[in-house]
Amino acid sequence: MASKPKQLLAELSRPGPHEVLRGNLALVGLPGVVFTPRQGLGLPAIAFGHGWLQPASRYRHLLHHLASWGVVAAAPATQGGPLPSYRLLASDLLTTLDVVTTVRLGPDGISVDPAKLGVAGHSTGGGSAVLAAAQAAAADDSVRPRIRAVATITAAQTLPSASAAAQLITAPGLHLAAEEDLVAPAVAHAEAIATAWAGPVQLRTLGKSSHLGVTEGRHWSQLLLHGKPHRRTQQLTRALFTAFFLTHLTGTERYLPLLDADVKRAPIELTEEPAA
Repeated sequence: MASKPKQLLAELSRPGPHEVLRGNLALVGLPGVVFTPRQGLGLPAIAFGHGWLQPASRYRHLLHHLASWGVVAAAPATQGGPLPSYRLLASDLLTTLDVVTTVRLGPDGISVDPAKLGVAGHSTGGGSAVLAAAQAAAADDSVRPRIRAVATITAAQTLPSASAAAQLITAPGLHLAAEEDLVAPAVAHAEAIATAWAGPVQLRTLGKSSHLGVTEGRHWSQLLLHGKPHRRTQQLTRALFTAFFLTHLTGTERYLPLLDADVKRAPIELTEEPAA
């Protein structure tokens, strides 16, 4: 019997069945962190882009959660200053995927399937994730990894434009906007990106959430940016990201009822499937 969306949401809000290992990308020449299941061959993987002024450590529980469900999750800690290059962060996300597919991960020889790769991000890191997917779509497969799925939380426009880049992306997209986002209001940011998306796309609005709702712990940037960590936002993001990436990177249909349904405090605002 198929599980109901509410049951699936509760299931995916909890840690998954895998024991998780944490590694340091700096050991292979790229600052950042990587979380992996302890065991597994041919695993899916995602690279996560941090928001403006946000250290990668502010997303450690999200990355750990994805790894507990069998998804290798890595976040480069580059372009962290006040004047970052979003194009270079996008390139670093693709480099991160190159690293996790070619370097031996973990003591038991964990491996990543290069056909099961995605990108994600928060704020301008979400915009950079969109740029990365567009870069990969425009490049030869032998040069850049192919991106199979893209997810963002309170995505912000970038330079070059993330919404313009979205027109090149045929991979599925999931974009979570925040109801109380005063930094990157959905209409000009997440909604604009989702509307321009070339492939199947979904936009949800997280109720009672702000721009920094997905971040964890305290950080001095909260003096500059509106918002603060929000437990419900973190839970919803973990569950929806997990359902989305497991569905589109592994081919399972188990979590489709959750992805297709309105969720309390996360209703679907836009869903589009391109014409065949």
